[in-house]
Amino acid sequence: MQKLKNDIRRELLKSAEELFLRKGFQKTSMREIAETAQVGLGNIYNYFSGKDDLFCSIVYPVTHAFERMLEKHHGHYGADVMEILSEVYLREAVDEYIVLIRRYRELMILLLFRAQGSSLANFRESFTDRSTELVKEWFSEMKYRYPVLNVTVSDFFIHLHSVWMFTLFEEIIMHKIEDQEIEQIVAEYVKFEITGWRDILKI
Repeated sequence: MQKLKNDIRRELLKSAEELFLRKGFQKTSMREIAETAQVGLGNIYNYFSGKDDLFCSIVYPVTHAFERMLEKHHGHYGADVMEILSEVYLREAVDEYIVLIRRYRELMILLLFRAQGSSLANFRESFTDRSTELVKEWFSEMKYRYPVLNVTVSDFFIHLHSVWMFTLFEEIIMHKIEDQEIEQIVAEYVKFEITGWRDILKI
């Protein structure tokens, strides 16, 4: 029975993900993906333009989740700075991090540890740079709304703020922290982070 196109695409994604997790992007060949998926090598290119396109398609859910989170908190329609005073904001921030880790743990492994040689090899750095610029713009907007705010924060500290988020995810993944421990670790991190920002911004 001939496989349907959607079935072939799913099988290619599944096989490629398994190989990328085991060997990394750089050491995985299209031939291996084709053989594992039991698809003709040439047929892969009817679904993906190349290995990089395949890798990016696999990790898209987690890269998109990071982008949504950045826009939600610091984008043009993002959170108001005064929201960080509320316990609701704290709880939502903790839940958001936990969902990211639990839902996308394997995709994070691919993105943060197996992407060398792909167009996403520097995702962490490029995201951090964009985050820094977006937070600076967000600070300016919040200062306009609330003139008493202290937004005299160094660019490098804002940069570190994004780096620490990735470090949190990487350490949890590398040390294979169990689900029951993750909530406490994330809650402690978010509380520490928010308390620090409240003090710096004088709110």
